[in-house]
Amino acid sequence: MKNNWSNSEAKKYIRKYQNLGYSKDMALRVYTTRLLGRNSELVLHGGGNTSVKTSIKDIDSKNYDVLCVKGSGWDMAEIEPAGLPAVKLNPLLALKNKKHLSDDDMVAYQKRNLIDIKSPNPSVETFLHAFLPYKFVDHTHSDAIVNITNRSNGRDLCKKIFGSKVSIVPYVMPGFALAQKVNEIYKKNPNVNCLILLNHGIFTFDNDAKKSYDLMIKYVSIAERTVRKLKRKKIKQIQKYSTKFGPHEIAPILRGLLSENIDQKFILNYRSNKTLEYFINGKDVRRYSCVGTATPDHVIRVKPFPLVITPKKNSGIEDFKKVAQKSFKDYRKKYVRYFNTNKKKVKEKKTMLDTSPRVILVQNVGLFSVGDSLSASKIAGDLTETNARVISSVEETTQYKFIPEKDLFDVEYWSLEQAKIKKVKKTLQGSVVVITGGFGAIGSATYKLFKSHGAEIILLDYDAKKVRDMQSEIKDLCLHCDVRDKKSVKNAFKKICEQYGGIDILISNAGTAIGGSIAEVDDNILRESFEDNFFSHQNCASETIKIMKKQNIQGCLLFNISKQSVNPGKNFGPYGLPKTALLSLCKQYAVDYGSLGIRSNGVNADRIRSGLLNDGMIKSRAKAREVSTDEYMRGNLLLNEVKAEDVAKAFFHLAVSKKTTGAVLTVDGGNIAASLR
Repeated sequence: MKNNWSNSEAKKYIRKYQNLGYSKDMALRVYTTRLLGRNSELVLHGGGNTSVKTSIKDIDSKNYDVLCVKGSGWDMAEIEPAGLPAVKLNPLLALKNKKHLSDDDMVAYQKRNLIDIKSPNPSVETFLHAFLPYKFVDHTHSDAIVNITNRSNGRDLCKKIFGSKVSIVPYVMPGFALAQKVNEIYKKNPNVNCLILLNHGIFTFDNDAKKSYDLMIKYVSIAERTVRKLKRKKIKQIQKYSTKFGPHEIAPILRGLLSENIDQKFILNYRSNKTLEYFINGKDVRRYSCVGTATPDHVIRVKPFPLVITPKKNSGIEDFKKVAQKSFKDYRKKYVRYFNTNKKKVKEKKTMLDTSPRVILVQNVGLFSVGDSLSASKIAGDLTETNARVISSVEETTQYKFIPEKDLFDVEYWSLEQAKIKKVKKTLQGSVVVITGGFGAIGSATYKLFKSHGAEIILLDYDAKKVRDMQSEIKDLCLHCDVRDKKSVKNAFKKICEQYGGIDILISNAGTAIGGSIAEVDDNILRESFEDNFFSHQNCASETIKIMKKQNIQGCLLFNISKQSVNPGKNFGPYGLPKTALLSLCKQYAVDYGSLGIRSNGVNADRIRSGLLNDGMIKSRAKAREVSTDEYMRGNLLLNEVKAEDVAKAFFHLAVSKKTTGAVLTVDGGNIAASLR
């Protein structure tokens, strides 16, 4: 493994953080923590922690010896001093000889001794860091280390390759008990500079930041060289065959089967590469994928075992659906058995988590990772890739071996681990929302509102330059799509299904404003307006319905119609006529698909400043009505201009109103002539 330490870079960190009022020790701790955190073969999604022992002046002007240790929620790759909360060291050391400390008491004690009580919770391995009498302590879940330890002869192999400066620690669940065990083993051999925690990871330590980091690279490199030298035999693979469907076609089926009820929604993210194909298509994948994860804390993200589905050769969608339904049923039964068996072995009462898999391995297709958000789904995918790489490597030399199922259960149902991923659920958590005309005033306002309620948003827009610009500004998926072109719509929705698994809400918002006297307008212009303002909505809605039917977990179509649909404006027929047809389309979808729980509603807005109703259009419409532009914008019963944010709120209200369909909500400040009756 490459050693990325740079003297010049270290000096930059020292200068930067000393100018901000931090010590040299803290500057170097931040630097080496980032070096470790930016190497995915060492640290992945919270799988590690670091600390430094130093002194800090508190508000009482007294200096205290402290342990600055990684705090909960901080990413080692981008850590700042605030992510290393300072805990008073002497109170921690005072518990060295204590025989037992409950998790709740441990967390409370650590928090009580924080210098700043507003700091994040210190790591669950705080006591372990404290008990090791060195200034700098580094901990990672190195792929190479768990590759060495997660095998039947793991302990013996570690003793053989690492030498006298390394002590081997048997698996103990993280927390106070592990800190005690480490203290016990360290006292027997205080000359060590490294601890290998079987089935868990590695600790290195020194009074110098660079030396502690160097030790990490040194011992991981020894493990890597050992793994490379082991005699190998390729994992036997199943026969390669084709199916009559692509990942995007089965993703909505899988997504629907994940939901145990209509209020439970998951994001499904597809990926495939050589590492995953090799792992997934192994003949014994149902055995080795269910032995355990690469390191215990992965279990809170990916569950103790994946769901493996083997489609039949040349099978179609309906064949796959039957196989998938049975596979899900069997998986849920297996998880319930796992829970019932292991809950009897623990003293505390446990409530079963949901029985839905977080990893779905479809042979000859790829990996579908699962989460309640796109971020959680991608994390599950990243961890699965690590598990696949480590397990495959071990299986080529021997059989993969991990901690007993009961120990894995303890970690999965450990409140301190679950606290890492449990957050207050937002209204639209897990919902996939597609917005067409995504970068206009209404699209942007709708995006912000739905995003604030936890939805995963995909923005579609015709303007390719805007799409490129927005792709660099926001993390959400931005796609170039001509909603008038069925092929373009299909391609966009294909990408959406592969990256999110399906769609819950379509906000069909794209359109253009075309004016002219109806008897004199050119037929081509009228037809163009129908393409823009009617068929574009039909293209997106029909494609969405196909996906929603596969999901079978209900859904919602929302159309941006217009007050023109019921109250035509003078010289505005080319725009109003397709909008009137769109109003009927909205209601038709409500009639045809209501029995499937798919709702269809619309918004009739009027006079919203946007790309559609720009300054030029406002002047034109005001002139047609023989009023000033200000009077035109406030020309409603409330005498108040209606804004894009008001339309967004209407869309949101209709999206969450579970028993409303076939409705059109007016957002125009009051216009009796446009009111529906």
